[in-house]
Amino acid sequence: MSRIHSGRKGQAGSHRPYPAVKPSWVTITRDELVHEAVRLARTGASPAQVGQILRDTHGVPSVRLVAGKRLRPLLREHGVTSELPEDLEALLKRVVHLQRHLEAHPKDLANKRGLSLLESRIRRLARYYRKEKLLPESWRYSSRSVALQVE
Repeated sequence: MSRIHSGRKGQAGSHRPYPAVKPSWVTITRDELVHEAVRLARTGASPAQVGQILRDTHGVPSVRLVAGKRLRPLLREHGVTSELPEDLEALLKRVVHLQRHLEAHPKDLANKRGLSLLESRIRRLARYYRKEKLLPESWRYSSRSVALQVE
């Protein structure tokens, strides 16, 4: 498999083996885990950050093994997820940063191309999320309104 916008191959990485049962060293109960995850999400942490905090401070290797569900659907049940998916929101933040850079440096052609590739990636991801019903059908990417969506 290759990268999206380059002729090079991607870098292979190892995957964590997922056991079918909760490890014996995990002492936190399902209710405590859900309560802690919702509390962390309400403070503004993204689902990835919530998972890292649960892993590092509570020793939970996988939320799915303890709670029986993945973290994102669990947070969605309690109404603490953002309206945009996390990866799309991160791409939009990068676009805003790059747009501000290009306002100050209009002759930076390498970053103009990077902005174009980034916008292409956003459109592709948005098409997937509209198909999966994670974004409304009316949602469209606009380079002018992206700063308002992110902040």
